[in-house]
Amino acid sequence: MSFGDPNNPYGQQPQVPQGPYGQQPQAPQGPYGQQPPVPPQGQPGYGYPQQAPQQPYGYPQQQVPQQQAYGYPQQAAAPYGQPMPGMGMGMPRGYASWGARVGAFLLDGLIIAAVPIILYIVAGIMTAGSVSSARPDYSNCPTGDYDCIRNTANDAVASSTPVGAIIMIAIAWLILVGGSFFLMAKEGSSGQTPGKKTVGIMVLKETTGQPLGFGMTFVRYLCRYLNGLLCGIGWLWPLWDEKNQTFADKIVGTVVVSVK
Repeated sequence: MSFGDPNNPYGQQPQVPQGPYGQQPQAPQGPYGQQPPVPPQGQPGYGYPQQAPQQPYGYPQQQVPQQQAYGYPQQAAAPYGQPMPGMGMGMPRGYASWGARVGAFLLDGLIIAAVPIILYIVAGIMTAGSVSSARPDYSNCPTGDYDCIRNTANDAVASSTPVGAIIMIAIAWLILVGGSFFLMAKEGSSGQTPGKKTVGIMVLKETTGQPLGFGMTFVRYLCRYLNGLLCGIGWLWPLWDEKNQTFADKIVGTVVVSVK
Protein backbone atom coordinates (compact mmCIF):
# COMPACT_ATOMS: atom_id res chain seq x y z
CA MET A 1 0.00 0.00 0.00
CA SER A 2 1.13 3.49 -0.73
CA PHE A 3 0.44 6.26 1.66
CA GLY A 4 1.91 9.03 -0.45
CA ASP A 5 -1.30 10.19 -2.12
CA PRO A 6 -4.14 10.87 0.26
CA ASN A 7 -6.62 10.85 -2.68
CA ASN A 8 -5.55 7.41 -3.77
CA PRO A 9 -5.94 5.32 -0.74
CA TYR A 10 -5.69 2.06 -2.64
CA GLY A 11 -2.44 2.87 -4.46
CA GLN A 12 -3.88 2.45 -7.97
CA GLN A 13 -2.33 4.13 -10.98
CA PRO A 14 -4.37 7.05 -12.44
CA GLN A 15 -6.13 6.11 -15.69
CA VAL A 16 -6.79 8.14 -18.76
CA PRO A 17 -10.47 9.14 -19.08
CA GLN A 18 -12.23 6.60 -21.18
CA GLY A 19 -14.77 7.16 -23.85
CA PRO A 20 -18.14 5.61 -23.95
CA TYR A 21 -18.27 1.91 -23.14
CA GLY A 22 -14.73 1.91 -21.94
CA GLN A 23 -13.08 2.76 -25.32
CA GLN A 24 -10.11 5.06 -25.61
CA PRO A 25 -10.91 8.48 -27.08
CA GLN A 26 -9.72 8.84 -30.69
CA ALA A 27 -8.60 11.85 -32.64
CA PRO A 28 -11.25 13.46 -34.89
CA GLN A 29 -11.58 11.57 -38.11
CA GLY A 30 -12.17 12.87 -41.55
CA PRO A 31 -14.85 11.67 -43.90
CA TYR A 32 -15.35 7.90 -44.03
CA GLY A 33 -13.11 7.34 -41.04
CA GLN A 34 -9.93 8.71 -42.66
CA GLN A 35 -7.63 11.24 -41.16
CA PRO A 36 -7.97 14.67 -42.81
CA PRO A 37 -5.00 15.15 -45.12
CA VAL A 38 -2.68 17.97 -44.45
CA PRO A 39 -2.88 20.41 -47.40
CA PRO A 40 0.38 20.97 -49.24
CA GLN A 41 2.24 24.16 -48.56
CA GLY A 42 0.81 27.07 -50.61
CA GLN A 43 -2.26 25.13 -51.86
CA PRO A 44 -5.72 25.10 -50.26
CA GLY A 45 -7.13 21.83 -49.07
CA TYR A 46 -10.15 20.01 -50.33
CA GLY A 47 -13.24 22.09 -49.70
CA TYR A 48 -11.32 25.38 -49.34
CA PRO A 49 -12.11 28.19 -51.79
CA GLN A 50 -9.80 28.24 -54.78
CA GLN A 51 -7.81 31.40 -55.40
CA ALA A 52 -6.97 32.86 -58.78
CA PRO A 53 -3.32 32.50 -59.77
CA GLN A 54 -1.30 35.58 -58.98
CA GLN A 55 0.66 37.21 -61.78
CA PRO A 56 4.19 38.45 -61.22
CA TYR A 57 4.49 41.90 -59.76
CA GLY A 58 4.57 44.61 -62.41
CA TYR A 59 2.61 42.78 -65.11
CA PRO A 60 -0.78 44.21 -66.13
CA GLN A 61 -3.69 42.35 -64.63
CA GLN A 62 -5.92 40.59 -67.08
CA GLN A 63 -9.64 41.07 -66.81
CA VAL A 64 -11.75 37.98 -67.11
CA PRO A 65 -14.70 38.74 -69.42
CA GLN A 66 -18.01 38.44 -67.72
CA GLN A 67 -20.48 36.21 -69.43
CA GLN A 68 -24.15 36.92 -69.62
CA ALA A 69 -26.12 35.12 -66.98
CA TYR A 70 -27.93 31.96 -68.00
CA GLY A 71 -31.54 32.58 -68.85
CA TYR A 72 -31.21 36.19 -70.05
CA PRO A 73 -32.27 36.82 -73.65
CA GLN A 74 -29.43 37.15 -76.13
CA GLN A 75 -29.49 40.17 -78.50
CA ALA A 76 -29.62 39.04 -82.09
CA ALA A 77 -27.47 40.74 -84.72
CA ALA A 78 -29.23 42.99 -87.18
CA PRO A 79 -29.57 41.72 -90.77
CA TYR A 80 -27.11 43.04 -93.35
CA GLY A 81 -28.08 46.47 -94.62
CA GLN A 82 -30.47 47.21 -91.76
CA PRO A 83 -29.81 49.71 -88.94
CA MET A 84 -28.83 48.30 -85.58
CA PRO A 85 -31.48 48.40 -82.83
CA GLY A 86 -31.67 51.75 -81.12
CA MET A 87 -30.11 53.70 -83.99
CA GLY A 88 -33.39 55.18 -85.13
CA MET A 89 -35.25 55.14 -88.40
CA GLY A 90 -33.16 57.81 -90.11
CA MET A 91 -30.21 55.59 -90.94
CA PRO A 92 -29.40 54.62 -94.56
CA ARG A 93 -31.13 51.39 -95.64
CA GLY A 94 -29.74 50.85 -99.15
CA TYR A 95 -29.04 52.49 -102.49
CA ALA A 96 -31.71 54.85 -103.78
CA SER A 97 -33.76 53.67 -106.73
CA TRP A 98 -33.61 55.32 -110.14
CA GLY A 99 -37.21 56.49 -109.82
CA ALA A 100 -36.53 58.22 -106.49
CA ARG A 101 -33.54 60.02 -107.98
CA VAL A 102 -35.55 61.23 -110.97
CA GLY A 103 -38.35 62.40 -108.69
CA ALA A 104 -35.94 64.39 -106.52
CA PHE A 105 -34.32 65.93 -109.61
CA LEU A 106 -37.69 67.07 -110.98
CA LEU A 107 -38.76 68.53 -107.62
CA ASP A 108 -35.51 70.49 -107.25
CA GLY A 109 -35.80 71.75 -110.81
CA LEU A 110 -39.36 72.88 -110.21
CA ILE A 111 -38.36 74.70 -107.01
CA ILE A 112 -35.61 76.82 -108.57
CA ALA A 113 -37.05 77.13 -112.10
CA ALA A 114 -40.72 77.91 -111.46
CA VAL A 115 -40.27 81.67 -111.15
CA PRO A 116 -37.66 81.99 -113.95
CA ILE A 117 -39.92 80.07 -116.35
CA ILE A 118 -42.75 82.49 -115.66
CA LEU A 119 -40.43 85.47 -116.20
CA TYR A 120 -39.15 84.01 -119.48
CA ILE A 121 -42.69 83.49 -120.75
CA VAL A 122 -43.71 87.06 -119.92
CA ALA A 123 -40.56 88.45 -121.52
CA GLY A 124 -41.19 86.40 -124.66
CA ILE A 125 -44.78 87.64 -124.93
CA MET A 126 -43.66 91.25 -124.50
CA THR A 127 -40.97 90.88 -127.17
CA ALA A 128 -43.30 89.16 -129.65
CA GLY A 129 -45.94 91.85 -129.24
CA SER A 130 -43.42 94.63 -129.81
CA VAL A 131 -41.97 92.99 -132.93
CA SER A 132 -45.38 92.41 -134.51
CA SER A 133 -46.35 96.04 -133.96
CA ALA A 134 -43.12 97.39 -135.41
CA ARG A 135 -43.40 98.50 -139.03
CA PRO A 136 -40.13 99.21 -140.87
CA ASP A 137 -40.10 102.30 -143.08
CA TYR A 138 -38.66 101.33 -146.45
CA SER A 139 -39.43 104.65 -148.12
CA ASN A 140 -35.87 105.81 -147.84
CA CYS A 141 -34.47 102.67 -149.51
CA PRO A 142 -33.91 102.80 -153.29
CA THR A 143 -35.59 100.14 -155.35
CA GLY A 144 -33.56 96.95 -155.43
CA ASP A 145 -31.30 98.00 -152.50
CA TYR A 146 -31.67 94.85 -150.45
CA ASP A 147 -29.01 95.85 -147.95
CA CYS A 148 -30.97 98.96 -147.03
CA ILE A 149 -34.17 96.94 -146.67
CA ARG A 150 -32.51 94.38 -144.40
CA ASN A 151 -30.89 97.01 -142.18
CA THR A 152 -34.18 98.90 -141.88
CA ALA A 153 -35.97 95.72 -140.73
CA ASN A 154 -33.31 94.93 -138.15
CA ASP A 155 -33.40 98.44 -136.78
CA ALA A 156 -37.17 98.22 -136.41
CA VAL A 157 -36.92 94.95 -134.47
CA ALA A 158 -34.15 96.25 -132.21
CA SER A 159 -36.00 99.45 -131.43
CA SER A 160 -39.18 97.56 -130.64
CA THR A 161 -37.61 95.19 -128.08
CA PRO A 162 -38.95 96.33 -124.69
CA VAL A 163 -36.48 97.10 -121.93
CA GLY A 164 -38.78 95.38 -119.44
CA ALA A 165 -38.37 92.06 -121.25
CA ILE A 166 -34.59 92.31 -121.06
CA ILE A 167 -34.75 93.02 -117.33
CA MET A 168 -37.05 90.04 -116.77
CA ILE A 169 -34.70 87.74 -118.65
CA ALA A 170 -31.75 88.92 -116.54
CA ILE A 171 -33.67 88.42 -113.30
CA ALA A 172 -34.74 84.93 -114.38
CA TRP A 173 -31.11 84.01 -115.11
CA LEU A 174 -29.95 85.27 -111.71
CA ILE A 175 -32.66 83.27 -109.95
CA LEU A 176 -31.58 80.11 -111.74
CA VAL A 177 -27.93 80.61 -110.82
CA GLY A 178 -28.74 81.52 -107.23
CA GLY A 179 -31.10 78.56 -106.89
CA SER A 180 -28.44 76.18 -108.20
CA PHE A 181 -25.94 77.41 -105.61
CA PHE A 182 -28.61 77.05 -102.94
CA LEU A 183 -29.13 73.41 -103.89
CA MET A 184 -25.38 72.76 -103.88
CA ALA A 185 -25.02 74.34 -100.43
CA LYS A 186 -27.84 72.23 -98.99
CA GLU A 187 -26.56 69.02 -100.55
CA GLY A 188 -22.98 69.69 -99.49
CA SER A 189 -23.85 70.37 -95.85
CA SER A 190 -26.55 67.77 -95.17
CA GLY A 191 -26.51 65.48 -98.22
CA GLN A 192 -30.08 66.45 -99.07
CA THR A 193 -31.72 69.08 -101.25
CA PRO A 194 -35.42 69.90 -100.67
CA GLY A 195 -36.35 67.43 -103.40
CA LYS A 196 -34.13 64.66 -102.01
CA LYS A 197 -35.48 65.25 -98.52
CA THR A 198 -39.04 64.93 -99.81
CA VAL A 199 -38.46 61.54 -101.45
CA GLY A 200 -36.13 60.34 -98.66
CA ILE A 201 -32.71 59.98 -100.31
CA MET A 202 -29.26 61.35 -99.48
CA VAL A 203 -25.95 61.89 -101.30
CA LEU A 204 -22.89 60.65 -99.35
CA LYS A 205 -19.20 60.10 -99.95
CA GLU A 206 -18.77 56.37 -100.45
CA THR A 207 -15.52 56.08 -98.49
CA THR A 208 -16.59 58.12 -95.45
CA GLY A 209 -20.37 58.02 -95.39
CA GLN A 210 -20.47 61.78 -94.86
CA PRO A 211 -21.82 64.69 -96.97
CA LEU A 212 -19.44 66.04 -99.60
CA GLY A 213 -19.19 69.68 -98.64
CA PHE A 214 -19.79 72.56 -101.00
CA GLY A 215 -16.58 72.22 -103.04
CA MET A 216 -16.99 68.57 -104.04
CA THR A 217 -20.72 69.05 -104.56
CA PHE A 218 -19.91 71.82 -107.04
CA VAL A 219 -17.57 69.43 -108.87
CA ARG A 220 -20.30 66.77 -108.89
CA TYR A 221 -22.75 69.21 -110.47
CA LEU A 222 -20.20 70.03 -113.18
CA CYS A 223 -19.70 66.32 -113.86
CA ARG A 224 -23.43 65.97 -114.48
CA TYR A 225 -22.82 67.22 -118.00
CA LEU A 226 -20.94 63.98 -118.67
CA ASN A 227 -24.14 62.07 -117.95
CA GLY A 228 -25.64 63.59 -121.09
CA LEU A 229 -22.95 62.17 -123.38
CA LEU A 230 -23.82 59.29 -125.69
CA CYS A 231 -27.54 60.09 -125.78
CA GLY A 232 -27.79 60.56 -122.02
CA ILE A 233 -26.66 57.05 -121.11
CA GLY A 234 -25.05 58.35 -117.92
CA TRP A 235 -28.46 59.32 -116.54
CA LEU A 236 -29.76 55.80 -117.24
CA TRP A 237 -26.70 54.00 -115.85
CA PRO A 238 -28.19 53.53 -112.32
CA LEU A 239 -30.82 51.20 -113.83
CA TRP A 240 -28.27 48.36 -114.14
CA ASP A 241 -25.38 49.52 -111.96
CA GLU A 242 -24.93 47.53 -108.73
CA LYS A 243 -24.53 50.74 -106.72
CA ASN A 244 -27.08 52.75 -108.72
CA GLN A 245 -24.40 55.30 -109.69
CA THR A 246 -24.32 57.72 -112.59
CA PHE A 247 -21.11 58.71 -114.36
CA ALA A 248 -20.84 61.76 -112.10
CA ASP A 249 -21.17 59.55 -109.00
CA LYS A 250 -18.39 57.26 -110.15
CA ILE A 251 -16.05 60.15 -110.95
CA VAL A 252 -16.57 61.94 -107.62
CA GLY A 253 -16.99 58.73 -105.57
CA THR A 254 -20.51 59.29 -104.25
CA VAL A 255 -23.52 57.07 -103.63
CA VAL A 256 -27.16 58.01 -103.25
CA VAL A 257 -28.81 56.09 -100.40
CA SER A 258 -32.34 55.78 -99.11
CA VAL A 259 -33.09 57.06 -95.59
CA LYS A 260 -36.76 56.04 -95.36
